Parts: sequence; C-alpha cells; structure tokens
Amino acid sequence: MEKKVIALIVAAGSGSRMGGDVPKQFRPIAGKPVLGHAVDALISHPAIDAVRVVIGPGQQEMARQALDDRPVGELIEGGLERSDSVRAGLSAIEADIVLVHDAARPFCRHDVIDRLLAALDNFEGAVPVLPVADTLARAGEMLGDLVDRGGLVRVQTPQAFRCRSLVETYAQWNGPSPTDESTVLRAAGRKVAIVEGDPMLEKLTTAADWERAEEWHRARLVPRTGMGFDVHAFSGDGPITIGGISIPHERGLAGHSDADVVLHAITDAVLGAAALGDIGSHFPPSDPQWKGTDSSIFLSHAARLLRDAGGTIDFVDCTVICEAPKIGPHRDAMRSRVAEILAIPPGSVSIKATTTERLGFTGRREGIAAQAVASVRMPPASLL
Repeated sequence: MEKKVIALIVAAGSGSRMGGDVPKQFRPIAGKPVLGHAVDALISHPAIDAVRVVIGPGQQEMARQALDDRPVGELIEGGLERSDSVRAGLSAIEADIVLVHDAARPFCRHDVIDRLLAALDNFEGAVPVLPVADTLARAGEMLGDLVDRGGLVRVQTPQAFRCRSLVETYAQWNGPSPTDESTVLRAAGRKVAIVEGDPMLEKLTTAADWERAEEWHRARLVPRTGMGFDVHAFSGDGPITIGGISIPHERGLAGHSDADVVLHAITDAVLGAAALGDIGSHFPPSDPQWKGTDSSIFLSHAARLLRDAGGTIDFVDCTVICEAPKIGPHRDAMRSRVAEILAIPPGSVSIKATTTERLGFTGRREGIAAQAVASVRMPPASLL
C-alpha cells in the first residue's frame, strides 16, 4: 500500500535576527520569495503528495503574496514557539509520512529527500546532517578550551518521520520548545537515522547568509536567449499603446488585446528564453476574456513563470519598426514601464526604433512591428 507523504514547511518566524520589516521567509532571492523557493523545491519531488505551510499570526497577506498560486491548501496558523507551529501543522494534516522543513532553508535537492524517505523503511525518523569541519572551542571574553569535534554533526531540515510516531512523541513531550523534531523522538526513546545532508541546506540567518544564497543561485544558472516578434495593423482612431504607455496618434492599432506590439514581442522573448511556449498558448486570441486587455498582464505573467522556474531576467532589447509615430520622445517612458512590469532596473531595458525605408507594410504606414530579444539565466535543463 502506497504511503501518503506530506511536507510541512514551518514559516512562522519573525526573522528578527536578519533585521528589517519583512520576515526573511517572505523576502526575495533572485526575484522569488524564500518561501516560494522552499515550496517549489519540495512540491516538485514525485514522492511528495502535498505541501502545507505554517505561518505566524498576522502573516496571512505576506504569505499569500509570497506563495502566489502555489497549491499548498489553506494556510495553517502556528504559534510563538516552533513546537506550537509544528503541532498546529500536524493537527491539520493526515499522512503516513511527514517531512518538517524550515522555510529559511529554501534550496532542498531531491536526492536529500530520497535518502530521508529510504531511511524510514527501518527507522521512525531521519535527519540530514553534515560533519563539523571547523575547530570548536568554548568562548567568553577570550578563547576558551577546545571541544572535541569527533562524532559531532550539524543537523539540518527537512526531517522525515512516520507521522504517527511524531504525533505520539509530541503528545509525551513536556520540556521547553525543542529546536527540531528529532529531539522529540529521541527523548521518547525512538531511533532517528542520519543521512547525508547538503551545504545548500544551511539556514538563512544573517545578511552574509543572504549574500551567499544569492551568489549560489546566480552561479548555478546558465544563460539563455529568447526572441519575439509581433505586428499589428493600423485600424480606427488613436491613440495607440506601445511599450505600456499611451502615445497620441491619429490612427489606432487592430488587435484582440490593446495591440501593444512592444509588450507582445518582449512577452514572447521571455517565454521563449524559458521554453514556456508563446503568448498565444497562454492567452489565446480566441478567448473573449482577453479582448481589450492591458498587455502588461501578459508580460508580468511571462516574467512570473520564468522566475517560478528558477530563472532571472538580465536584459531585454526591443526594436520598434514603423514610419510613425516617432518613438524617440517616448523611449525613456517605455523603458521605465517595461522595467516596472518585469521588476528589473530601467538600465536593463533597451527600446529603440527604425524604419524600413518606406518598404513593406510598415513602410507603407499600414502598421507597426516590433522584435525583441531577452537575455535570461535559468537552471540547467536537467533541474527543470
């Protein structure tokens, strides 16, 4: 009989040691919230049936924004102590196996999960660990005695348990709030296995940890380039929308949405770079709900999909091809608007224009075309 596996992500902390107004689990790394990274890492594992998230009181809105539309079910409200949050999570799920994970450890590889689940064949719990490599010593005003590091390990999460065992041992626990769940099992005399951990499971605690995580994320990405092209014919009265802004013109552009050739071309370039199809597959022109839609919706959707896949946008370049209107006076406003939609600096956006020397449909002033290139970085294809 197949066992039901649920991952429980504890994201109820205040993140006070990191500083700032926003708890660390809701802050972005490479454009995606830490909690989003943590959920994606676990929910993508084929053996995990569901992921649930435990948050702190008053964190509902921040959590919803960080999670976007990720399928984590109803958010579970935890308490002031870690054990309160874990108990709340356990009471909200029914599972054979539960993985308890800290949201502040956002990069969990599948091979760690594989090792944890395999260990539960013979143990009631399993934790990932790393050896202690540094010299250990007691500290006061001066360096104190050295501590023998032989046999010492650093314990990480996720920690895997037979769910009934964890529930039973928590019911017996009467000590202070434990720092992890393996402590609860061991106190009840249950056996907990250790498996090889991963350096990327180090907890984000300080600003230096944050910089390390950003650097690691950048280093693992590979460059990709996507191209996009769009064209719309003139039709009806102006103004027209190009690059997300309205430009006075005697004629409008024909299209199912707002016919913004610049945003459409950049949308296809971003989707193409991430191998996520094209604008028509996500927003079919046959669907009446997109009639007259602001094309910023299309571009922000493409950017979100790319980031959800672990990617980051480095630069976009778009060339507008038309005889009129003049693009130059509006270039900076377009760059700012595109940068705002993509959530990248304006310096990472280029908008320029050219003509076809009165040749072809644009030369005859029948319409406007745009071509775009997006430079992005994505995880290796084997990790997608």
